[in-house]
Amino acid sequence: MHVFRPKVRLQVQSVSNPKYRGTIHCFQSIIKQESALGLYKGIGSPMMGLTFINAFVFGVQGNALRYLDNDTPLNQFLAGASAGAIQCVICCPMELAKTRMQLQGTGEYKSKSKTYKNSLDCLLKIHKKEGLRGINRGMVSTLLRETPSFGFYFLTYDYLTRYLSCEISDSYIIPKLLFAGGMSGIVSWLSTYPIDVIKSRLQADGVGGVNNYNGIIDCVQKSYQVEGWRVFTRGLTSTLLRAFPVNAATFATVTLFLMYMRSENNINECESGPAIQQANSM
Repeated sequence: MHVFRPKVRLQVQSVSNPKYRGTIHCFQSIIKQESALGLYKGIGSPMMGLTFINAFVFGVQGNALRYLDNDTPLNQFLAGASAGAIQCVICCPMELAKTRMQLQGTGEYKSKSKTYKNSLDCLLKIHKKEGLRGINRGMVSTLLRETPSFGFYFLTYDYLTRYLSCEISDSYIIPKLLFAGGMSGIVSWLSTYPIDVIKSRLQADGVGGVNNYNGIIDCVQKSYQVEGWRVFTRGLTSTLLRAFPVNAATFATVTLFLMYMRSENNINECESGPAIQQANSM
C-alpha cells in the first residue's frame, strides 16, 4: 500500500534543473536508474507506524465524536480534525524519515555510500545530530496539513455514506463504501495539498548540507517567487491516483468490520466505533 510515491521527488526537485517531467517519467526514471527496488525507498517508516496510526486516528475520532454528543457535520469535522492534530506526533517523524530515505541515492542504480541504512537509523542519526527538534522538523506544517485534512476526510465520508444510504442490508454496500472512502481521500488531499508541498520541502531541506529555507513563510515566498503558483500542485496527480484506492480500502474495511462487531455484540449506534455510525444512521 505504501509503495514509493513520486510525490516527494516531484515536490522538491529543482525547477532550474528538473530530473522528472511528470509522474510517469518519474516512475520510469526510478526503475531505470535505481531498479524496481527504488520504488520502495522509505517503505520502512510507513510500515512501522501505519497500522498504529490508523487505529489511533479512528479511535480518537470516534471518542471525540461521542464526547461532542451530537452527530452533526460540524462535529464530524471537529472530531476528524482533532484526530489529525493528535497523530502528528507520530506522523511527522515518520514522514521525515520517509522523505530522507526516498531522496537518498537519487538517480543511482546502487548507492555508493548510504547515509541511512533504514528509517530507524535515519531517525536515530537525525536525533543524534539535531536532537528532538531535528526529528520533528516540519511539525508545524504537518499540523497545518493534517488538522483540516482529517476534518474534511471524515466529514466527506459521513456525507457520502448518508447520501448513498449505506445500510448493512444493502446488496451494493461494498461498492458504495469503496466510493465514499476513495472520494474522502481525494477531498482530504485536495483541501491541504499546497501545505504538503511546503512540508516536503522543509523536511527535505538540508539534504546535501544546504539549507534553503528559514521557515514556512520563507519557503512559501521563495517557492512562489521562483516557480509560481504551479509549485503548490507538484506531485498532485500521483497523490490522487494513490489516494482513491488506498482510502477506499481503508474506510470500507473499517466500516464493515465495525458493522459486523456491532451486529454480533448488539452495540447500538451511540456506542459504536469511530466515524462508522453514519453508515447505519439514516
